[in-house]
Amino acid sequence: MTMDVFQITAWLMAVCSGLMTGVYLAFSLVIMKALGSLSVSQGIAAMNAINTVILKTAFMPLFFGSSVIAVVMIAASLWYPDHSAAGASLAAGLVYLFGMFISTAAFNVPLNNRLAAVQGDSEVAQEVWLEFQKRWTRWNTSRTIWSLVTLVISLDIVMS
Repeated sequence: MTMDVFQITAWLMAVCSGLMTGVYLAFSLVIMKALGSLSVSQGIAAMNAINTVILKTAFMPLFFGSSVIAVVMIAASLWYPDHSAAGASLAAGLVYLFGMFISTAAFNVPLNNRLAAVQGDSEVAQEVWLEFQKRWTRWNTSRTIWSLVTLVISLDIVMS
């Protein structure tokens, strides 16, 4: 059996979305809770440090590369609409692109930027930190779920 664009992109997306699911899950279940147990100034400083460091790691090529794969999945499904995997490929690409990439840009990044503008234990910092933890974790959990859904759809393509 030769692999076509649907199989190749599905394999790549399964790996990438699986990795992203793991990163996001760790943040929602463990890291944010640990940061929440710190003082306001320590929690803010730690999260700001994470946000600075993550930009210089393999996370960023994975983040953008997986988003490109999602676009390729969408394009392939539109280019070859009669292919048996076109519908699933379109679904996986759209779920990932909107559920992971767009929601990150629209919600998590602005929250990160707002947090980067505060420091210390002031009342404002405390309010920003408490709101950040709640909203950021909610959107991060959403990214976890959508990445997992993409993984399942991608594996379905691979297995068919």
